[in-house]
Amino acid sequence: MHPLIALFLGVVQGITEFLPISSSGHLALLEHYLQVPQAGLGFDILLHVGTLVALVAYFYQDWLDMAHAFISPSRYNRPERKMLFFIIVATIPGALAGLLLEKKAETIFREPTRIAILLGAVGLLLILAEILARHNRPLDRISLKDAILIGLSQAFAIMPGVSRSGITMTTGLFLGFNRRSAAHFSFLLSTPIIAGAGLHHLPKWINEPAGTLPLLPATLGFLAAVISSYLTIKYLMRFLQRHTFIPFGVYRLLLAAVILVAVFYYPGR
Repeated sequence: MHPLIALFLGVVQGITEFLPISSSGHLALLEHYLQVPQAGLGFDILLHVGTLVALVAYFYQDWLDMAHAFISPSRYNRPERKMLFFIIVATIPGALAGLLLEKKAETIFREPTRIAILLGAVGLLLILAEILARHNRPLDRISLKDAILIGLSQAFAIMPGVSRSGITMTTGLFLGFNRRSAAHFSFLLSTPIIAGAGLHHLPKWINEPAGTLPLLPATLGFLAAVISSYLTIKYLMRFLQRHTFIPFGVYRLLLAAVILVAVFYYPGR
């Protein structure tokens, strides 16, 4: 793989993983229309490790507080223990979907028309959540029911075009959480899912007959994923202080329309 392609894929992964616009959908479209080569399992794992590093770096205080509450439980850190429990519960549906349906989702739903439909559908839901929901609940008011519903919605993110962050943030908005709280829980929930996916695929990559990753492309892709992920998380959390999710919903609808036009006029692509 050329170093510049590795750098480009790292940036795309980092930006689209945490904005509610679907990283898997964008990468599938790049492969289909721009003939960007598939990175391979090893490089894909490396990029996800980069996004994981950015997540942990940005929310390290949350994870330290939850770890402390788990190791030294007391009446003073009940909120942190509750949050850790809710993250574990909400992770289960997505983890099961990944284990049971990954191969089918990556083949059946990777076609551009289906990606466009899912991009548009979740984009419309995101806009409706902004218009219809109240957005007045802070994250410390999350309940077990909320965690279960958000976790169930994350299971649909296995399909390219849905977006893990997009569907979980949308569900959070429909449940009445304010924008930053919906994003905050979505990002915390991403951490075990990304880590688990990486560990799940690691043995497959180790047993692959292909050689090791070239050092320069691997390094550039990893660093690009870390830096772009961290900056994207930081940007979105600041953006949501004064703005809504509607621009992302509109972007999804426009991209879906562009894809459908491309499929209609260039069906062979």
